[in-house]
Amino acid sequence: MNSRRIKTLSSEGGAYVLHFQVRQKLTLPIARLGNPVFCPGTYIYAGSAYGPGGIRARVSRHLRADKKPYWHVDYLSSSSRCVKVETYIGGNECDLAARLIQNGAVAPVPGFGSSDCAVCDAHLVRLAGV
Repeated sequence: MNSRRIKTLSSEGGAYVLHFQVRQKLTLPIARLGNPVFCPGTYIYAGSAYGPGGIRARVSRHLRADKKPYWHVDYLSSSSRCVKVETYIGGNECDLAARLIQNGAVAPVPGFGSSDCAVCDAHLVRLAGV
């Protein structure tokens, strides 16, 4: 996703999903998650942004190349290409992750993106069969 497209995202609060295409086997250096290994495929991360700058600020930060990883998704976004962003003003990341799983996606790394969530196994899913 290019910077021109990021500037069109809303500065309101809400939820978003980032679609990543992993082209080759990838190991992320996240010790708390056991340094997860990602096989090639399409992964979707559901997040929320209700702080200053809303969705635009959070997505822009995740997709910047020059960042110190803070969130789990920062490790993934530094190592693979984000091919699509969807936004949901006023939305909820848990609802988005649950909907993806109900539609056949799987959570390959328990706890990924959901360490502060008491409901979800993960906020990252892998599309089945892809």
